[in-house]
Amino acid sequence: MVAIAALAALVGGLVAVLIPWLPESASEEMDRIVFTYWFATIICIGIFALVAAVIVYAVWTFRAQPDDDTDGPPIHGHTGLEIAWTVVPAILVIAIGVVSAVVLSQNADAGRDPLRVRVFAQQFAWRFIYEGDVRSNELVLPVDRGVEFTMVSADVIHSLWIPQMGQKQDVVPGVTTEIVITPTRTGRFTLICTELCGLGHSTMRAPVRVLSQANFAAWLEQQAQAEPGAGEGEGEGEGEGSGGGDQELGATTFAQAGCGGCHALAKAGTDAQIGPALDDLTAAADEAGVPVPEFVRSSIVDPDAVIAPDYQPGVMPKDFAQSLSPEELDALVAYLSGGPSE
Repeated sequence: MVAIAALAALVGGLVAVLIPWLPESASEEMDRIVFTYWFATIICIGIFALVAAVIVYAVWTFRAQPDDDTDGPPIHGHTGLEIAWTVVPAILVIAIGVVSAVVLSQNADAGRDPLRVRVFAQQFAWRFIYEGDVRSNELVLPVDRGVEFTMVSADVIHSLWIPQMGQKQDVVPGVTTEIVITPTRTGRFTLICTELCGLGHSTMRAPVRVLSQANFAAWLEQQAQAEPGAGEGEGEGEGEGSGGGDQELGATTFAQAGCGGCHALAKAGTDAQIGPALDDLTAAADEAGVPVPEFVRSSIVDPDAVIAPDYQPGVMPKDFAQSLSPEELDALVAYLSGGPSE
C-alpha cells in the first residue's frame, strides 16, 4: 500500500509540476497566490495518494473469488479511524482557509504611498485616470510600487484581470470596487475583461506597460504636460475641421474608446461587424436629413436615435458624451466625418 501511495504521489506531482498551470508571476500579489496554489496542491496530492493507495489495495487484496457467493463478515466500524478521517481533513481545510485569509488580507494592502489609479470601464474599452487628471487608455505602472485601483463601470459588469499579476476584480455599475497590484518586473502585458459583457467582450482588452519608477515618473510628467488635441492646425474649427491634430487625436480616440471592436473602418484597419461600417456615412446622414458631422456627433451621443437597417438598438454604449472629453469628441467627429485617409 505504501508503494501504491508513493506511485500515486509521484504521478500527481509530475502532473502538477510539468504542466505550466499558471503564468509567470509579475507581482507580489501573484507570488502569494502561487504560494496558496501550491500549498493546496501539495495537500491534495497527499490526499489523492492515500485514497488511491487504500482503494487499489482494498480492491486487489479483498476481492471475491469467482465462485464465492457468501456475504462478507459483518463489521461494526472503527471509531479511531472514523475520528481520524474527520479530524485530519478538518484541520487541512482550516489550514487552507487560514492561509487564504492571510493572503487575501496581504493582497488588499497597498502599503505606504501607493499610486492611485481610477479605472473607468465601458463596453468595450478601458480608461485609466491618474493623479492630476492624467487620462490614458494604456495602463502604465511603476515597478516595485503598490498601485491601488478604484474602479467603476458605466454600463454592465466587467472584470479586470492581468493574468501575470494574479489579481482579479469585478467592475460593477453603481458600485465602486478596489484592487491592489504591486508589479515586480518591467515588461508588456495585457489587461483583459473576464466577465461576459456583450457582443464585443472578446475585444475588451488594454495594453499594460510596467516601467522603472524613474521612467514612469517621466511618462506621467509628459502626459500631464500634453494637451488634448495638441498638434492641431492653427485654424479654430468648431469640431468639423480635418486638421492633422484633429485627425491624429480622432484616430487615437477611435482606438482607445474601443470603437474598432464593433465597427469596420478601413483607415483604422478594423473589420468588426457588430455595428455598421463607418467608411462612408454620407448616405446615412442624407437619409437623416443632417450634415455628416452632425449625424456622426448625434450617433455617438445618442446612438439609438437612428438605427441602421439590420442592427439592433441598445448595443452601443450611451455614455460617450461623459466618458470622452470635449476635445476627444470633437476630434472623433472630425475623424469619422473626413472620409478615408489618402
